[in-house]
Amino acid sequence: MKLLFAKGPSLNTRLLVALLVSVSMLVIDYRSERLSRLRSLLSVLTYPLQALASLPVDLSHSVSDTVISFVELQKENRRLKEQQFVNDAKLLKLAALEKENTRLRMLLENSFQLGEQVLIAELVSVKLAPYEHTVVVNKGARFGVHAEQPVLDANGIVGQVVRALPSSSEVMLITDPDHAIPVQVNRNGLRTIAFGTGQPNRLHLPFLANNADVVPGDLLVTSGLGGVFPAGYPVAVVDKFEARPDKSFANIYATPKADLDKSREFLIVWSHSTPVVLGEPGKPPADVQDGRESANGAP
Repeated sequence: MKLLFAKGPSLNTRLLVALLVSVSMLVIDYRSERLSRLRSLLSVLTYPLQALASLPVDLSHSVSDTVISFVELQKENRRLKEQQFVNDAKLLKLAALEKENTRLRMLLENSFQLGEQVLIAELVSVKLAPYEHTVVVNKGARFGVHAEQPVLDANGIVGQVVRALPSSSEVMLITDPDHAIPVQVNRNGLRTIAFGTGQPNRLHLPFLANNADVVPGDLLVTSGLGGVFPAGYPVAVVDKFEARPDKSFANIYATPKADLDKSREFLIVWSHSTPVVLGEPGKPPADVQDGRESANGAP
């Protein structure tokens, strides 16, 4: 019964003893290495408690970093997709410009070979009437363009100007049913007329006899007759010769050399020897005006 009611040292005494022991251990640890093994053993024993205590904080940091990384990756992915879309669009535009540059080079090379004055025009629109093959280009009367001028691309005759407006012109293609062009067979000089059929890439030569010296593959060029198309321009290649004994003329068809349904740049040709001033009608170019003013003593 005495043990049940026995009292141990007081709390102050216990605190004092704990402080003395702690100070003694600190002094011993500071002055010697005797407690290093004990410290290592205690650190091993307390490490799981430390890890368990820091687990919630570490877990929250890990989750926060993961969420932030996911959001940033989403933003980066969206930005890269947008950048890729822009780059793809630029590449498409670059490819189109590359093709256009190639076509313009071909046109310029042909313009030097032709020997006539030429003007490069770009396609603006195509008339959608089913049996009319007419296009509109962006050069008109203020550039000196006039009706009945021949128009061609890098491969051959396209058609002729039928109406010249101030800023644009209408061009009738050689495949239009109302169009006819004097041609000759380049191989033997045989002359005839090629008519439009209203079909894309199709010309008809209705006035050649059954025994005419024409074979598929013959190149047709402009004959120069009629005064509209200068001689020597490629027009079409014969692809069908069908003799008809019951009729006076053979059935002959040809395919135009020009890319009528693909070309976007054309050459408008002047066949006259006198150069045409490219500018507003009745107004000389700036360099001519400057020359006149200088000749008159103007500043």
